[in-house]
Amino acid sequence: MSTFVLAAVTDALTDVVGWPVIAASLSLVALAAAISLYLRLGIEKATVAAALRATIQLLAVGVLFGFIFESSKATLWAWCWVAGMVVVATFVITRRAAVRVPRLVPASAAAVTATTGISIATVFGLGVFEFDPVALVVIAGISIGNSLPASVLGAKQAVALVRDRPGEIEALLASGFDRRGAVRFVAPRAARTAITPQIERTKVVGLVALPGAMTGLLLAGVDPVDAVVVQLLVMLLVLGTVVVSVATVVGVVTRAAITPHLTLAGWAKVPDQSE
Repeated sequence: MSTFVLAAVTDALTDVVGWPVIAASLSLVALAAAISLYLRLGIEKATVAAALRATIQLLAVGVLFGFIFESSKATLWAWCWVAGMVVVATFVITRRAAVRVPRLVPASAAAVTATTGISIATVFGLGVFEFDPVALVVIAGISIGNSLPASVLGAKQAVALVRDRPGEIEALLASGFDRRGAVRFVAPRAARTAITPQIERTKVVGLVALPGAMTGLLLAGVDPVDAVVVQLLVMLLVLGTVVVSVATVVGVVTRAAITPHLTLAGWAKVPDQSE
């Protein structure tokens, strides 16, 4: 079914989407940049850079898709692509943490790999989509693409909270609290902040937003009820992926803030600017 969906959607869009349409879509980006300049928000450069980067990356992906899926080893290349996405996601999560946190790299890699693997196994194992290289990359991309920003936010929030309140953590340690107790006010707050966007998106599905998977299926002519069931499966997998990834990352960061000797780790201490 996945090949049929992709082919149908592609045929439907080929006649209307071209360079003039893409150029017209940049009007909102230009408007956003203009508003930022007028209000002196300082986000115009990031907005334009994000648009340009997305354009270049998607064009490159389109070329690679054409090369990979016309190859006789398409399945092997697809698995390599998935592995590459896991590596990139792990690199981004650990880099955005801003400090080197022990065991964050293997923990992030394990969380991304495990959740992506469960999503792939569920979708193809239950026969929701017929297994093929295109569907494999798409499902993996949906899983990793949704867990990445939440994991990055979770890591950044956990690091920031630990470094903002070292005195409180050290006071709790001095009072006899263990690792978990000393950071009990950090982990929940960081995790809630990171998963809130996905929670809110999930709450308004069908009311405000029509997700991409369901929209694609409807455009391809699939029965609406079948489209909703598929979207429900994807949505629940994404929600679980986000929560598991965030919980793993935040747990590792907060635990690493305390050494085995129950002292504050060096990376958790903000350097004295007067020195």
